[in-house]
Amino acid sequence: MKLKLARVQKDLSQEQLAEAVGVTRQTIGLIESGKYNPTIRLCIAICRELETTLDELFWEEER
Repeated sequence: MKLKLARVQKDLSQEQLAEAVGVTRQTIGLIESGKYNPTIRLCIAICRELETTLDELFWEEER
């Protein structure tokens, strides 16, 4: 998923990103695996931390 790639590019662990946005490491793992649908507030916090946009990180292309 795009989130994991963006996180790795910023050299952050799941734990570091989770701490920065106020959730557990497990939550970040579930988001990355597509098993958890985060709130818009959490999406925005993640985007700010990773210096990216909602579209770049969470928008799924139509098939």
